[in-house]
Amino acid sequence: MAKVTFNNKNNTFYQALKSSVDDYFSQQQLRKTGNWKLYIKTAILVPGVLVIYLLLLLLPVPLIPGILLSLLLGFLLACIGFNVMHDACHGSYSRREGVNNLMGLTLNALGGNAFIWKFKHNIIHHTYTNVDGIDDDIAKSPLLRHCTTQKWVPMHRWQHIYIVLVYAISSFAWVFFLDFIKYFQQKVQHTPLQKMSKREHLIFWLSKLLYVAFYIIIPVLMTGWLPWLIGFSAMHIALGFTLAIVFQLAHAVEETDFVYVGEHDTHRIENEWAIHQVNTTSNFAPRNKIISWFVGGLNYQVEHHLFPRISHIHYPAINRIVKQNCAEFGIVYHEFPTMRHAVASHFRLMRQLGRKS
Repeated sequence: MAKVTFNNKNNTFYQALKSSVDDYFSQQQLRKTGNWKLYIKTAILVPGVLVIYLLLLLLPVPLIPGILLSLLLGFLLACIGFNVMHDACHGSYSRREGVNNLMGLTLNALGGNAFIWKFKHNIIHHTYTNVDGIDDDIAKSPLLRHCTTQKWVPMHRWQHIYIVLVYAISSFAWVFFLDFIKYFQQKVQHTPLQKMSKREHLIFWLSKLLYVAFYIIIPVLMTGWLPWLIGFSAMHIALGFTLAIVFQLAHAVEETDFVYVGEHDTHRIENEWAIHQVNTTSNFAPRNKIISWFVGGLNYQVEHHLFPRISHIHYPAINRIVKQNCAEFGIVYHEFPTMRHAVASHFRLMRQLGRKS
């Protein structure tokens, strides 16, 4: 397994930034976890999903409205992932650990597994962001080429086109294949997975069985296999594409940096960890309140990567603090004014990486 270290000897940027952010919360007398704004989101999104689910099961919904409702169901499930699960699994939904653990299980309701995701995302991705050889989020080779250090194959010439299909089936692959690969191999790419307790093993299998029951068996029995197949496919297309495109805009764009380490290499990154996070991360549409609401503040990825245990509802406020500190330390802060600009940059990057080099 590769070993990567950061030049954290002085850690001056992060210490100055953390002090500024702590001062803000102290002066405003705010907790860093979620508040009524986040809980209202939960009260809207979770019942919204349940209502659509029951409508599709209990009413004779025609084909086109059924497809549209299934697409909406997938989109709202992704929004639960962005808003509820993401904060909870980072420990920022509530100041109570039990509440965070409970709300983090919304990921299991989406078909994933909170234990594996926390290790993959919180520990590996948030520590070694865009480090080729460790960060599993960019480990899609040979299907996709995310950086120049990854091997090029001829089909990459068209990856900027077929990634739409890849993103559309990504949640299906995650639920039915990728989780099981990590579970049985007990590792995330080359990094050994943390030891799972008996309770976590039980949760893994029980939640997967419940997923099959509620998303496959019950709908097939109540609507028939063909309506279920169409609706299930539409739901996963919306869920997978929404999840994939939002997370890709954070790190796989033209402005962000990538670092390569071999599977068994020892590599030292000359920047401190916090500077590495800024260099490898980008925001998009920071002033669009509608996008911010639906994506759970994940359009403020720089702030999230620097302060993952602060709830996303605070990111617009600390965005100004982070920008100011970056300017004072001469660190380039990446941000796209709109989501359209970020999407265009992502597709341009994937097209560039599809060329043989």
